[in-house]
Amino acid sequence: MRKGDRPTGKQIAAHLESVFAALPETVERVYARADSGLYCWETVEAYEKHRCRFVLSAQKTPRLVEELKAACWTGSPRTDADGQCEFRYQPEGWGKAYRFVALRYHKKPQPKQKREQPEQYQLFDTPAYLYRVFVTDLGAPIDVVVGFYRQRAGAENLIKEANNDAGLAAHPSARWAMNCVHFQLAMLAYNLNCWLMLFNREEQAKTTDLHHTTLATARLRFLFLAAKIVRHAGTVLVRYSDHYAEKGTMARLMDRLRAIVPSGNQFAPVLISPLRL
Repeated sequence: MRKGDRPTGKQIAAHLESVFAALPETVERVYARADSGLYCWETVEAYEKHRCRFVLSAQKTPRLVEELKAACWTGSPRTDADGQCEFRYQPEGWGKAYRFVALRYHKKPQPKQKREQPEQYQLFDTPAYLYRVFVTDLGAPIDVVVGFYRQRAGAENLIKEANNDAGLAAHPSARWAMNCVHFQLAMLAYNLNCWLMLFNREEQAKTTDLHHTTLATARLRFLFLAAKIVRHAGTVLVRYSDHYAEKGTMARLMDRLRAIVPSGNQFAPVLISPLRL
């Protein structure tokens, strides 16, 4: 929501106040994850003021590097790191000490021409290791804290998909109310696509078997089809091209849609087995 210039702590706090003010009153729990651009006392202070649990990527400082070197490190079997640690630390200018968790990776020599772009963390570079460090008020295990933070990268992809595929970036009006309606319609299109993919799953599929299908892909599979609508023996039919590879999938989807029937105040289930982890 802001341009790429580095904001001050005062600007960050003002932005967060507007974010919290926009939350509906029915919201009971709020969590935040942010990269090192928001790593400052004003951010943490705003989170605590509104009882928001947080995970922040920390910035590299000489004091923090010394804490990392002196920390008690153990193995990290539940992450991709070579080691992990946690400690209490109070950065300069902060009101109190907080829980810091860190991962470290053995440095591996790479040819300069093949060096890949690092993941979007603040990477601490020392002669032997690379570090990823987070400050948090969560009491969860280190792998859970890091896993929660990593989910923020997925949010960026969802925003990109909403802009490009759901038309969110094409604001149709100069009126705020009209753009609000457009936003809700874009979100409805996105949610309907997610529902379609769940509705079309295999009977015994688990959540780990499901993969995200973008709006663009779903349109090519189920909407923009080479077909004819014809009438035969008093029945309206849709005839697909012989080259349509999703005939079986489409037929199963349509059968499930036709099977939706009311059952009291709700609808009877179409799939026998519920979706499980």
